[in-house]
Amino acid sequence: MRLFSFSFVLLIASLATPVLAQTAAERAACEADAKKFCPGIRPIGGQLLACMAKEKAKLSDECRKVVESKGK
Repeated sequence: MRLFSFSFVLLIASLATPVLAQTAAERAACEADAKKFCPGIRPIGGQLLACMAKEKAKLSDECRKVVESKGK
């Protein structure tokens, strides 16, 4: 669990741009969906975000908004 949480934090950090920082609310919105739809995907090089973008139709409304805001 800690490894996934740490990985998720790294994902969010890799998604953040200097102009648009990731918030705790955005991380919280996607944590369950990331576990459910993209298990085992590491947040390296945008892999987790890409996976979540492919699963966008299945995501919760809150997480879908986060993924869409990241331009995927």
